[in-house]
Amino acid sequence: MSLCTFQVVSAVEPFDIQDIRLEGLQRVEPGNVLATLPFKVGESYSDDKGTLAIRNLFALGLFKDVRIELKGKKALKDIGLAEGRPFDKALSDRAEQELKRQYINKSLYGAEVVTTVAPSERNKVNLNFTVIEGEVSKIKEFKIVGNKAFDQSTIKDQLDLSEPNYMSWYTKSDRYSQAKLNADLENIRSFYLSRGYLEFRVDSTQVAISPNKQDISITINITEGNQFVVSSVELEGYYLGRDNEFKSLISIKPGRTYNITDIVETTKAFSEYFGNFGFAFAKIEPRTEIDRKTNQVKIILQADPSRRAYVRRINISGNDKTKDEIIRREFRQMESSWYDGEKIRKSRDRVDRLGYFTEVTIDTQEVPGTMDQVDINLKVTEKPTGALQLGAGFSSSEKFFLSFGLTQDNFFGTGNSVGIQVNTSKYNKLYQINTTDPYFTEDGVSRTLNFYDRNIRPYAASTTYYNIYSTGLGVSFGVPIAEIDTVHIGMAYDQTSVSNGTGLPTAYKNSGYVGNEVASVPITVGWARDGRDSMLVPNKGKLIRLNSEVGAFGDTRYYKNSGQYQQYWPLTRKYTLAVNAELGYGAGYNGQDFPVFKNFYSGGLGSVRGYQQNSLQTDTTYSRYGGDYSTGGAKKILLNTEFLMPFPGVGTDKTLRLFTFVDVGNVYTDQEAV
Repeated sequence: MSLCTFQVVSAVEPFDIQDIRLEGLQRVEPGNVLATLPFKVGESYSDDKGTLAIRNLFALGLFKDVRIELKGKKALKDIGLAEGRPFDKALSDRAEQELKRQYINKSLYGAEVVTTVAPSERNKVNLNFTVIEGEVSKIKEFKIVGNKAFDQSTIKDQLDLSEPNYMSWYTKSDRYSQAKLNADLENIRSFYLSRGYLEFRVDSTQVAISPNKQDISITINITEGNQFVVSSVELEGYYLGRDNEFKSLISIKPGRTYNITDIVETTKAFSEYFGNFGFAFAKIEPRTEIDRKTNQVKIILQADPSRRAYVRRINISGNDKTKDEIIRREFRQMESSWYDGEKIRKSRDRVDRLGYFTEVTIDTQEVPGTMDQVDINLKVTEKPTGALQLGAGFSSSEKFFLSFGLTQDNFFGTGNSVGIQVNTSKYNKLYQINTTDPYFTEDGVSRTLNFYDRNIRPYAASTTYYNIYSTGLGVSFGVPIAEIDTVHIGMAYDQTSVSNGTGLPTAYKNSGYVGNEVASVPITVGWARDGRDSMLVPNKGKLIRLNSEVGAFGDTRYYKNSGQYQQYWPLTRKYTLAVNAELGYGAGYNGQDFPVFKNFYSGGLGSVRGYQQNSLQTDTTYSRYGGDYSTGGAKKILLNTEFLMPFPGVGTDKTLRLFTFVDVGNVYTDQEAV
């Protein structure tokens, strides 16, 4: 569900609306919201209208939370209290009460505001407000009364407010506010409506505050009503002459228990489909006709496409580091073009998949004074995209050594990624640098350059132990062939030499490369389809990768194929199921064996968790001599199954999640059966 971001301000004087901005919309078309509001730009706003707006928006069943924030209103000034104006004791009293209300909105019910008036020269007074905030008021008890079909713990699991628990310090869910309680009442309503209780109602709510104004007790009285079954679904209104296409989008099934979620999904799908044809203000109103004798309900979907709109401007905010052009080049919706809901959703997903931001939201704002224009407002929250590692040491065998690592996915806000690794250890030397330009051409062709120089020996002082030296340079290009499909083409040059010595792994000893410099010129071709909704915290969608590498030139003749399939299924608002499967197979041709230095590796994070990184292998000869070099295998199989859930006590926050997983995998030599 979406979050329509507003905040309630209590007891405001009516005023004329100059602008309306919608924030937090991700999957809901703005027309559904704007058409529901009981006010428009140029009309008067009042508390009653604000309350009605929140009630109407919750009734749509599309939002988890709805708040109204009145910007540009300065409480003291708006009530007539400001420097240079005549002093009025009644106005200062109103200001004192307004300040108290503001603190109450932040759960500071014990806050005290003391007003003092001090005479000054030239017939003036100094007005001072002394505030003692006190402690935050917290929920001590939360009760549901009248529930029969579901127990209290099940209902409380749907709420954001809660009694104190061990994660309250993080979630602050035990801090009471009227706005949060109103949202939770709607959460309870949605819970029952999604389970067929069409006539569910909240009868009353009692909020009791202790004398010290620190402890709060909440009691909610409800009537569940009967459970209803859908008898039929009908369409009314104008559907652009595409009635059959809209019917195919209906998620509501006759014969099943009434479920508000099905109605939400259907109205959302209708709204998005209208948006694909430029109707940004389309209104879909679901109506019900109830038969209480049979406990059945007929659902009527009334549609009004309203008018077509085009996008005036696209505004970007929150990108303090990332350049505007890096974000704008991911947009498929253009300025001065007809509004296209599908292109806007694709634009949002493409920006999210960059991996530079913890949050990406797109909001649509109606342009004041026009009937057919909207502005698109993209707001991002940047995350750290780099990591720096520094290390130094000294030992009698290795002397002084230095290690350095730098990875930066959004280098200086350009969208380019850079990685550098340096290790000057006597037994494990590594110099590596890689860089990717995702827009090497204006058409979106990416280019990746990679160079490495590696020298590996066992951790032993004797000079008779083996040595493996390799160096390589490569370039690859990614060519987009569709919205989420990319073809990768690359070429590289690798050179590897193996010196014989004590502890040399059998895989290298039998390779025929000992004492020789082996040159390889691999050519790679791959295809990838990334349909995940987010790269950072995916919740739905799939990722498919296929890659082939052929050593057609140089001293080696081999081929190496690999594939990956990854998919996410949102089970509920909180829980996600994910699977990941990977297969790899390599073999030599023209009478040659598969090069051991092209082996697959497995074990550790990103593969089979619970093992050391890249530790799974079939050749362990090296371990008897104090080495730590894994040889891998020519075949690889991997299967990961994950159940993702929010960390206990943090609600639906997806940035902090727990993983329950089962990993299965291994690598094998080309002579072994999988």
